[in-house]
Amino acid sequence: MKKIIKNIFTFFLLLFVAGIIFIAWANYNIKKESEAFVSYTIADVPETKTALLLGTGKTLSNGMPNAYFYNRIKAATDLYKSGKIQYIIVSGDNSTKDYNEPEDMLLTLMHQGIPQDKIIMDHAGFRTLDSVVRAKDIFGQTKLVIISQKFHNERAVFLARKNGMEAFGYNAADVNKYAGLKTNMREYIAKAKVYWDLLFGVEPKFGGEKILIP
Repeated sequence: MKKIIKNIFTFFLLLFVAGIIFIAWANYNIKKESEAFVSYTIADVPETKTALLLGTGKTLSNGMPNAYFYNRIKAATDLYKSGKIQYIIVSGDNSTKDYNEPEDMLLTLMHQGIPQDKIIMDHAGFRTLDSVVRAKDIFGQTKLVIISQKFHNERAVFLARKNGMEAFGYNAADVNKYAGLKTNMREYIAKAKVYWDLLFGVEPKFGGEKILIP
């Protein structure tokens, strides 16, 4: 009986170690492959018709403003006003009546002086995969600048390029490392999950009719 327990313990220990190694490898590889395509500098970003602004909540669970949200809005505004992009797809979660990331982004961007007709809402961006693939399949974009924080852009750009898109990332300002600790820890798992999605051909939750961007 002791031998069986020992074997079971050894098996799960090896499984755990293998999992840690895989997560570390996935994170390293995605960062390495996307490194040349993500930047904090507007001058590094090629002129592109459309940018994809990835959604997050406007406020935190405690009601305080979410720095991730406002830093992304500033990055999108700066990119638009620099003349590098003409349109912005705001893609995020709209799963409940009282939570609407695309609408929050639309209204905040308009407040920053970006015309409403230059902003396209995608209410089905429940995951980064959904936002990226829908930008191509629904909105017809094969060249794209993705706007989010660096850790997020690495994954999004990697996904976009694996799905046949010419993608670049413009990095919004980072959040204090202590404030963003939970998000950064979650990102390690998310980068590993990218390979699961690619291996099994996971598709966006929702499809829909194609939407033409002028």
